[in-house]
Amino acid sequence: MTTSRRALLPVVLIALAGVVAGPAAASDAAPTVLVGRTMAPDARPAGLAPPDYATTPRVEVTAATDDSWRTRAAALVGVMSARDKAAAIVMGHIPSSDPAALRDYVQRTGVGGFILMGANVPGTEAGLREVTSALTLDPALPPLIGIDQEGGDVSRLPWDRFASSVTLKTAPPDAAADAFAARGALVERAGIGVNFGTIADVTGDPGMFIYRRALGTTPGDSAARVAAAVGGEKGEAFSTLKHFPGHGAAPGDSHHGIPSTGMSKDEWEATDAAPFRAGIEAGAELLMFGHLSYTAVDAAPASLSPEWHRIAREELGFDGVAVTDDLGMLEASGIAAYRDPVANALTALAAGNDLLLTVVGSGADTAPRIIDGIVAAVESGAVPAARLDDAAARVTALRLQLAAEGRGLVPCADCTPAS
Repeated sequence: MTTSRRALLPVVLIALAGVVAGPAAASDAAPTVLVGRTMAPDARPAGLAPPDYATTPRVEVTAATDDSWRTRAAALVGVMSARDKAAAIVMGHIPSSDPAALRDYVQRTGVGGFILMGANVPGTEAGLREVTSALTLDPALPPLIGIDQEGGDVSRLPWDRFASSVTLKTAPPDAAADAFAARGALVERAGIGVNFGTIADVTGDPGMFIYRRALGTTPGDSAARVAAAVGGEKGEAFSTLKHFPGHGAAPGDSHHGIPSTGMSKDEWEATDAAPFRAGIEAGAELLMFGHLSYTAVDAAPASLSPEWHRIAREELGFDGVAVTDDLGMLEASGIAAYRDPVANALTALAAGNDLLLTVVGSGADTAPRIIDGIVAAVESGAVPAARLDDAAARVTALRLQLAAEGRGLVPCADCTPAS
C-alpha cells in the first residue's frame, strides 16, 4: 500500500490496538470494534452525525502495508461469530433510495457490503451522500459500498460527464488515467469506496456484447489503458477489474446466460490475460470473476471455478479481494443447476471468492438466506471454516483500509462538485 494522503481516525487506532492485543488488553472502558458495531457510548450520537473533520485529531498513515491490514483484520475476524463472518462477505442490495430503509437493511442483515444500482441513486449528489451515510453504521469499519461507475453505457451517477470507454478505447492511456481520476473523485465524494468500473475485457469485434465497454480492441492497448485507469483511481476509489478471465473471448451476454469459449489456456495467456495482468500489477484491489465458461480450462463458470481462482492467485499474483459478478445472473441464466441462490453462493465461496455479490432478483430476505446457508455449510463441514475466515479477513482488511484513509466518511456538503 502506498502512503495515503488521508488520515487514520483515532478511534480506529484505539479499537485495533485493543483487538490485536487480545481480550485481556481491552478494558471495559476502551472503545473496541469487534464487528464494526460498538464504540464508546459518547463517541457517536444515535443519528450517526458525521464528525467535524476540520477539528478531528489526525494521524497520517505512513507505515501501513497490505500485510498489516490483513493481520489486524484477522484479529477482528478471530472474535467474530460464524454469522458475523458470513455476513461480512456478502454484498447485498435492495432497490430503494430511502435512507431509513437502507439503514434498517444493513442493521438487520449485518452485510459487509452494499451495491448501489440505479434505484439507489437519487437525483443529486447531496441525496446520494444521505444514502451512503445511512448505509455506514460505523465509520470505523464502514461497509464496502460498491457501484458500477464505468461511465458511458454503464453509469449510475447521472452527473458523471467524463470520458468513457467509447472514446477512451482510441485515446492515449493518459486520457484513461485522467478520466478515471475524475470518476474516482466523484465516487469518493458520494461516500462510495469501491468502483466496479474498470473493464479489463478486450475485443475488437463491434458485434460483441462487451465491445463498447472495453478499454481497448487489442490486448496490448487494453492493458495500457486498464493500468492507467487503475492508477487514476488510486487514492480515490478501490478499483475492480472485470470480468475475469475475459468477456471478449466468450460471445453472449452473461446477464441472460453463460457465455462460453473453447479458447485454450495458452491462447488466453497470450491475449485476454494481458489487461488483467496489467491491472493487477497496477494495484487493483478487487478482481471480479465473470459467469464465463472457458471449457478448455473448466466447464464451470469462472465465478464458480477453483481453477480460475488458482490461476488468478498463483499465476497472476492477485492478492486482493475476489468478488463474484452478480450471483443473481446465474439464476437468470435459466440453467437448472443454478436455480438455488444459496447453493450458488456456497459454490462461489468454496471456489475462492471472498465477496459474494447479489443483485438480480434480490429481496430483503436474499442476503439473510445466503448468510444462514454459509453458517450451516461451515458448521457441517461442507465449506471449510478456514475458507470463510480467509474471505472475511480479506474483506475486513479492505474495510479497515477504507476507514483509515477516510474513504468511508461522507465528504463535506459544501465542496465544489468534481464535475
